[in-house]
Amino acid sequence: MIRRSIAFVLLVWMLGFAWFALLLPQPAAITPTDAVVVLTGGPNRIDRGLEILATGQSQKMLISGVDRDVKPRELAAQYPGSSKYFKCCIDLGFQSVDTRSNALETAAWAKRNKVTSLRLITHDWHMRRARFELDRELSGNVAVTNDAVSTHPSLGALFKEYNKYWLRAVASLLGM
Repeated sequence: MIRRSIAFVLLVWMLGFAWFALLLPQPAAITPTDAVVVLTGGPNRIDRGLEILATGQSQKMLISGVDRDVKPRELAAQYPGSSKYFKCCIDLGFQSVDTRSNALETAAWAKRNKVTSLRLITHDWHMRRARFELDRELSGNVAVTNDAVSTHPSLGALFKEYNKYWLRAVASLLGM
């Protein structure tokens, strides 16, 4: 009986990993939202957020997880042509240090800014856990569009992220 239970759990875990690794979230079509939220931590995420602002499909952007030593003008200098957005439309979030605190920071920012729809930008391999955490913190009246930046993650990176995702799900179920 115990062997069958362990085998069943292992089978479910392996099938879940296959789903997680083979069906990564994709970039979303550019459609209107009140705001864009970019989670720092990898290349092309901020570029995608700036692209959305440039199309006029969103008027405001939060970059969550910015290092406390970063100044807006320094960050703007890394993205040619973006300084006008840093003056009017981009807020830098310095409070978060991980995915869970990104969600807390985003939810507070969305509430302060009366956001009813937002576009979440992060890497494809990170999207599921980021969205899980965000859904736990946002009020139910905020529509979220997943906009994954495509990458080519290693099997090791996928394995690590998949396990983080399930550990957070189990911790959530246990009230942690």
